[in-house]
Amino acid sequence: MKSSPFATGLGAVAALLFSSSTAWAQARYDPGASDSEIRIGQTLPYSGAASSYATFGRVEAAYFRKVNEEGGINGRKVVFLSQDDGYSPPKNVELTRRLVEQDQVLLMFGSLGTPQNTAVHAYLNAHKVPQLFVFSGAAKWNDPQGHPWTMGLQINYQTEGKLYAKHVLQTRPNAKIAVLTQNDDFGRDYLKGLKDGLGERASTMIVAEATYEATDPTVDAQVIQLQGSGADVFMNMSLPKTASQAIRKAYDLGWRPTQYLTSVSASVGSVLAPAGQEKSVGILTGTAGKDPTDARWANDPGMNEWRAFMKKYYPEGDPTDGNNISGYRAAVLMVHVLRQCGNDLTRENVMRQAASLHDFAVAINLPGILLNTSQTDFAPTKSMQLVRFDGKSWTPLGDVIGP
Repeated sequence: MKSSPFATGLGAVAALLFSSSTAWAQARYDPGASDSEIRIGQTLPYSGAASSYATFGRVEAAYFRKVNEEGGINGRKVVFLSQDDGYSPPKNVELTRRLVEQDQVLLMFGSLGTPQNTAVHAYLNAHKVPQLFVFSGAAKWNDPQGHPWTMGLQINYQTEGKLYAKHVLQTRPNAKIAVLTQNDDFGRDYLKGLKDGLGERASTMIVAEATYEATDPTVDAQVIQLQGSGADVFMNMSLPKTASQAIRKAYDLGWRPTQYLTSVSASVGSVLAPAGQEKSVGILTGTAGKDPTDARWANDPGMNEWRAFMKKYYPEGDPTDGNNISGYRAAVLMVHVLRQCGNDLTRENVMRQAASLHDFAVAINLPGILLNTSQTDFAPTKSMQLVRFDGKSWTPLGDVIGP
């Protein structure tokens, strides 16, 4: 008896569903994953000059505890191994190799610092270990052809520098610009973006440049040098501790330029408060996340969820520190990617899912900030909101902007 087209169609659908369910049921694992757990590695500066970023690891650990309490990721518990590299590239290399070769992590997640991640960039790619959502905005993390196992998260430093240059050209076309940068790839990326954004005017508008080492105790001498240039725009492209010192020193010198601050240092709690919030009025920066000190988000559902999380899982964390927003965002995204992996917890599939984000919205991101990736684009965040500090919180300037 001949089967009907309808029956044949049903058979095809049933076969497809069976195939899909079988694929889901047949678990595939690489080192670091099993029926019961997913092992995630990380390096962060819990000590040293950049230790203000230690809260990234603490808030992420708290989020993974929450996920585990709620049943884990597709039934698997997260084992989060976050180690202190002291913001030292050699120490980072040692710890990363230990996490991969001895602790057998499935992937590295959210490790911080351009020099630190650069030191293990080639190693992780050679061993085909995902280096995901790096806490650094270096442009090099978006290189799917040359380094297909590495992906950043935040807007890259060069793009951010270009956006600040664009704003200066629009609002202060005759500005005299002084620039403070860290003497490494972190600082050089920002400076390149700024100069690219200024174009042919960079050579005349930038009147002074100064650098500092991450280990320098202060940047007083550099700020004095920059003030002496007569600049009326100050690009404070520094990490948190140094950024705070530079804000305070500029104010105490009586230097009142229009000041731009890197997004990675735009924390009221850990940067502006130590500098003096009254000394920080008028500072400009860019952000992708909602400011926890901004009254606009007092009753925002996403921020209320974050506040409830902080109160229950990380009560010792500073609710005014924007770094706790950034770390939470990264952990939410990491869990999303691993859930999308289903039972195929191979490193290859982790990267495939990370490179398949489509308009992914994190509730604590600003409206209009959506995360997108593809097999040819490993830069999830491509836009930001310019904001100005009013003495208490960041107030928005215009709409969300992109490159």
